[in-house]
Amino acid sequence: MTDKHAEKLTRDSWLQAALELLTTVGLEGIKVVPLAARLGVTSGSFYWQFKNRRELHEALLDYWEMNTTDAAIEGARQFQGTPQARIAWLMEQIMIEGMARYDLPIWQWAQGDIGARAVFRRVLDKRFAFAKRLFSEAGFGEADAEARARMMVVYLMGESTLVPGAPEERVEQLRLKCELLTRQ
Repeated sequence: MTDKHAEKLTRDSWLQAALELLTTVGLEGIKVVPLAARLGVTSGSFYWQFKNRRELHEALLDYWEMNTTDAAIEGARQFQGTPQARIAWLMEQIMIEGMARYDLPIWQWAQGDIGARAVFRRVLDKRFAFAKRLFSEAGFGEADAEARARMMVVYLMGESTLVPGAPEERVEQLRLKCELLTRQ
């Protein structure tokens, strides 16, 4: 563990490591010493990036939102193609990139923390609203667009966190589900 290595670690490096740790040990397991050990640095280098664990937790929720939901939405906005192709692209990206793999541990955290619950709700609402917009653009009426949006979002969250197997193995099933969701 060198000071040079610690100096190269960014705030995002700590946040990504904490997010990965969250999936295996839960929120209570995200402690400074194990996190530093995972990154190969001393625990003192943690304080170059964060005042305390609470600041890390708050930043972790923002990082999760920006690097999953916001990144997926922005990618879909940039995608050139029909609305149906955009929905298919978004679903595939979320699955292959594992963008929903952190949703279950964040949801578990939100069950006992009012701040995490507010962030989780905001993110879920953002996902539902964007997906509804996509289905509206694909020609579905308001009620159908909302129902299909909710089914898509919940399917992706559940499939990514509860169904064993590599994401690449599930792409064919994903395409079938996308076809069902976008069929007029």
